[in-house]
Parts: sequence; structure tokens; C-alpha cells
Amino acid sequence: MTNPVERVVRPIDRWQQRHRPFAFAFGVIKKFGDDRGGMLGSLVAYYGFLSMFPLLLLAFTILGYVLAGNPSLQDSIKDSALAQFPIIGAQLGENIHTLNGSGLALVVGLLGLAWGGTGVAQAVQFALQEVWDVPNRQRPSFVTRMFRSLLFFAILGLGVLLAAAPAVLSGIPAVPSLLKSFGVVGSLIINVGLYLLVFKILSPKDLRWGDLLPGAVLAGAGWTMLQTFGTLLVSHQLRHTQQAYGTFGLVLGLFAFLALGSQLTVYAAEVNAVRKMRLWPRSIIQPPLTEADRRALVRLAKQEERRPGQRVAVRFEADGSEGGSAAQRGGDPR
Repeated sequence: MTNPVERVVRPIDRWQQRHRPFAFAFGVIKKFGDDRGGMLGSLVAYYGFLSMFPLLLLAFTILGYVLAGNPSLQDSIKDSALAQFPIIGAQLGENIHTLNGSGLALVVGLLGLAWGGTGVAQAVQFALQEVWDVPNRQRPSFVTRMFRSLLFFAILGLGVLLAAAPAVLSGIPAVPSLLKSFGVVGSLIINVGLYLLVFKILSPKDLRWGDLLPGAVLAGAGWTMLQTFGTLLVSHQLRHTQQAYGTFGLVLGLFAFLALGSQLTVYAAEVNAVRKMRLWPRSIIQPPLTEADRRALVRLAKQEERRPGQRVAVRFEADGSEGGSAAQRGGDPR
């Protein structure tokens, strides 16, 4: 006998399953919950916060030596990097200065900063492995993860250079009028391209560019909007905290900004995974399970395979069907 809530939700559930856009959207939300996407986003935000200061210090120190004879270009690149963080970017710049010195001490310091900055790259890799339901036995080794972290940093550096390009080119007389039309559209294109590169490098190898493009477009558009309207969000956060808490208010605003970006990234990756693995329509109330529900649950269980010879089998007792056969009918991208 159904309860009153179930009698209301059942028709809504049947309706969303019959309409593809709503079924897909709910499939993304459902998988985000299955993967504990909120925790994954928080993990990326946390390590992003811890990694930001070492990475900025490392980047500013390298710029100081490479562009020692061109301080104006140094300032342009620094301002472009800090502009990624509305309002708080200027305050970050006031508290981060380049390392001085030479010889072995400087090299050791730079290596220490690089190591300290790998946390966010590792967290993003872990989040994407979870999103794509990669079994533990198939996940990259420590050496592979570190190599991918270096590629991740290279992409971030490329993004900073591309963001600095308009400021650098503005010194050329024929260019400024063209840069005026670049604006938000150019930032959107750059952000989509950077997300696409990150997803390609850190996701399972057998995924094609087309498999990752929808999520990259969503994340790139979302990050562009966050940069454009983030000033209002962060200003609101700081307005209520900075007078009372000072530096702690800045930390809250920065972490709020990183948390929004991290959640956006995880949701964008989920869009790619749900689309590629056809994990929709999903049911709101169970039973019965849809075929997509079975495939999703099988993949979640198989993530726990930790040794090369270990295999996890899944059976759904409601209808006695084998999880393996359900996964085969649905297709497996790995």
C-alpha cells in the first residue's frame, strides 16, 4: 500500500522518465548523489585552497627570474592570474611575494612549492576517477598521477598566459579595437578549451574529445559567469565578514568562490559520464529499478575491485537479474 507522498511522486517520476531533457537532468543529479559529488567538490575546493598559495608563489618566483628585464610584462601576467579571483585577487597579490636567493636553497624551495601544489591536481584526478566509476585496480599509479599533475599545471599556466594576452597585445596600436570585441566571448572560448584539455588528460584514456565536449562547454560557460558575476557573490560574502573577522573574512570569501567552481566542475564531469554511459532515465522512487539504475549500481559496486584478480558480481534479488549482464546490455566505455 502506497503512502501519500509516494502517490504524489509516482506520477512525477513516470513523467520525467518519459521526457528526455528532464530524465537526463535528473540522471545527472542522481549520479552526482551516487558519487557523493558534494564531498568530491569540497575535497577539490579544500586542496585548491591549500595549493593556491604555493602555486602562486612558485609562479611569481619563476616569472621574476624569467622576465627579470620586463617588469611590465610580469605585472600583466600577475594581474591576469589574480583576476581569476574577483575582489579577493588584489588582496591575494598583496600577501604573496616572490622568493629571493640563489643556488641550492632556492631550488629546494621551488621544488617544495611544486610538491605542495600537487594536492589540487590529485584531488581533481580522484574526483574524475570516481565520476567515471573506474575500478580501483585500474586507476593510475603514483608516477602516472604525478605526470598528469604536471600536465595539469601546464594547462593552468597556459590559461594564465592566454588571459594575459589582451593586456600584452594592447600595447600594439592596431590591436586594441579588436580586443574590445574579444571580451566575454573570448574568455568563454578559452575556458571551454582549458576544461576540455583538463578532462581529456585526467579522465580515462579511451574517452574521445566528443565525449568530453558537453561538460567542457557547461563548465567553461559556468566559470565565465562565475568570473563575471563572482564579484557580486564574493563582495556579499566579504561585506558581512570582513569588518568582524578581518583576514578570516577573506578566507571565507575565497573558499566560497573555490567551492562554487569545484561543484561546477564535478557537475560538468557528471554530464559527460551520464551522456556517455546512457545513465538515464533514473527512477525517483524504487522499486522498480530502470535499466539505467541497474547499470549505475553495478558500476558503483565494481569500483571496489582493488586487485587484478578480484571481480565483484552483482545480483538484484527483486527480479534475479545478474548485474554483469545488465552492464553488458548498457555498454561499458572502458
